Formats: sequence, structure tokens, C-alpha cells
Amino acid sequence: MSMFLAVLAGAAALSPDSAIGIWKTETKNGVVEIQRCGASICGKLVTSDLLRTNPDLRDARNADEKLRNRPLKGIVLLRGFKVDDGAWTGGTVYNADDGKTYKATVTPLSPTRLKVRGCVFVPLCKTQTWTRMR
Repeated sequence: MSMFLAVLAGAAALSPDSAIGIWKTETKNGVVEIQRCGASICGKLVTSDLLRTNPDLRDARNADEKLRNRPLKGIVLLRGFKVDDGAWTGGTVYNADDGKTYKATVTPLSPTRLKVRGCVFVPLCKTQTWTRMR
């Protein structure tokens, strides 16, 4: 029973700032660095399978034609969040695969796992669990 209570206490003590770090995504071996951006957090793409084979890859599918020539490496994928009940809410996630930006929440699940949820509109959402690298 005491092991169960220790796990619950650890989960309850998890701070939204535990989202800060370097994370591996569920798809394409993406690596995203999340850091503080003022009162919010932001996350930039460090690398992925595609960038390892083509480091000069561009944001060719961006909905904004003027941004299609920008490099994917270093692109800001997460932005505009505020803290709400242990999670980061009200922000956006950019999906370079389709060139669109979605409403998003980022929720620390544990010191090594992060839930990232992007929605066109609720309930049309996709959720990934990212794993901490550092």
C-alpha cells in the first residue's frame, strides 16, 4: 500500500515545468526541445528521421506559401500555452506533415512522459505520448 501512495504523491507533485526538456516524439523519431518562452512554453524541432537524411529539408507543405522555404530544423512546433491545472493549455501545435496548426494541450504524465494533444476541434483530436531524452 505504501508503494501505491508514493506513486500517487509523485504524480500529484508533478509541475507543469516538468514539460521543459528534450523529448522524442512517437512518430519519425522526432526530437523536440521544449523551453520556457516568457510565461509560456515553446517547442522547436531539433531533428527527425527525415532531417537526418536531408538536413536542408524545407517546410514545403505550410499553408502559408511565404513560409514554405523555411528550414524544418529549428521550426517552432509548440507555442502560446498557459498553465491550467497542471497542464499547458490554450496553445498550438504545428504539424509539418500537413502544414497546419492545431489547438493543443501539453500535459506532463511523469518525469519521463509527456502527453501532447492536438485538435482540429474536440473530439477530433490526436494524442501522442513523448518520452524524455534529457
